[in-house]
Amino acid sequence: MRPFLSHPFDDDKLKEECGVFGVVGVADAANFVALGLHALQHRGQEAGGIVSYDPDHGFNSARRFGYVRDNFTKPDVMETLPGSLAIGHVRYSTAGSKGATAIRDVQPFFGEFSMGGAAIAHNGNLTNAAALRRELIERGSIFQSSSDSECIIHLMARSIQKNIPERIKDALRRVEGAFSVVAMTRTKLIGVRDPLGVRPLVLGRVGDSGWALSSETCGLDIIGAEFIREIDPGEMVVIEGNKVESFRPFAPAKSRFCIFEHVYFSRPDSILGGRSVYETRHQIGVELAKEAPVEADLVCPVPDSGTPAAIGYSQQSGIPYAMGIIRNQYMGRTFIEPTEQIRNMGVRLKLNVNRALIKGKRVILVDDSVVRGTTSRKIKDMILDAGAAEVHFRIASPPTAWPCFYGVDTPERSKLLAATMSEDEMRDWIGVDSLKFISLDGLYRAAGEAAGRDAASPRYCDACFSGDYPIAPSDKIEEGFEMKAAE
Repeated sequence: MRPFLSHPFDDDKLKEECGVFGVVGVADAANFVALGLHALQHRGQEAGGIVSYDPDHGFNSARRFGYVRDNFTKPDVMETLPGSLAIGHVRYSTAGSKGATAIRDVQPFFGEFSMGGAAIAHNGNLTNAAALRRELIERGSIFQSSSDSECIIHLMARSIQKNIPERIKDALRRVEGAFSVVAMTRTKLIGVRDPLGVRPLVLGRVGDSGWALSSETCGLDIIGAEFIREIDPGEMVVIEGNKVESFRPFAPAKSRFCIFEHVYFSRPDSILGGRSVYETRHQIGVELAKEAPVEADLVCPVPDSGTPAAIGYSQQSGIPYAMGIIRNQYMGRTFIEPTEQIRNMGVRLKLNVNRALIKGKRVILVDDSVVRGTTSRKIKDMILDAGAAEVHFRIASPPTAWPCFYGVDTPERSKLLAATMSEDEMRDWIGVDSLKFISLDGLYRAAGEAAGRDAASPRYCDACFSGDYPIAPSDKIEEGFEMKAAE
């Protein structure tokens, strides 16, 4: 039996695959990595792992199911991870075995090569992993996990290059899709982003002699590191001692950073592309109020991800902001076995309505997205049961009509509400007085593109909204996925 249970009503949000973190040049590096992973816990709550290196003990690793705080704060675990160099990973499965993750699927992955060992942690998803896996198995590779990321280790093993960084370059030139990779050798900390820069990766300075790589700037903040810069799309950095070398191993390409990082995945206190995530989400609410006004008494966020947009909507519309829904902060993923009775309680385990505030009011609910729509219906029922006069949904992203293949756990297209219904049909199915999504142009304006989305050359990857995939998902196409027809 798996020791880690999902909420019975938690499948109505898109989930980021993972977060990566690495530190070099500090005493007890694994403790710094544990702190960084704790700050990145929102990117993956299923499992985590840390690999460290110490000259006296070699490479050591610990991989566990569950939260960072429950595993990597224990002395008996952390004492097994000595050294001044370490990397780590928090995971929510996308590629690999869904719902039945084995410990062998938990990263970082480690390989022993003729020139020494190396460990890698990968955020993203390889869209040609199935084809690569078949090829590698036919050539004699023996896989230990179901993860697409393990392909990178096997490609490194088959490279003829003489050092680990060059083998990583060789391997990553063969893969397609999205990858932000943090890797380590006995002496080096390495970071790489794919040519389109779909997933984030940042560089930080730790004291006078240390360096850190993190999926987000909030990971640097928790260890007191100074944010230096983002790793550029298509860039590889190799850090050894006090020296940071930069390489460009891939053909130049136009950046297509994931716009959903701004909407939902990243923490609001992080900085992406020089922009505060909080400010972008606040501005999404401003744009929503301009695009979709409605007469109401209160603007209430669906906590916590809808909060900045709800504040922006309130300020732009002049309608008072209120905490109409209260989140239970202590609802853990290991709460209780989800029996049928508990399932029927639905979101009430996690959210509760502030009845005295809601009764008799016309309420605007601001949420980050609608995926299947099941949670939206339950929240609407709770608001009406509390005596609301009207319920209006405002959504801080365009309709999610296409699955993501670049590191996000997305239902198949037939299960996405926006893929099968118009906006009016979704409104009626959810059962609210009105339902409006921000436009794609409005989302781009909120993210700093004053002219909106340039259809000929968009700045971001917005495939989950537009069906415009910047990297063809070759494995899924082989399985029968149909791309959007050219307009």
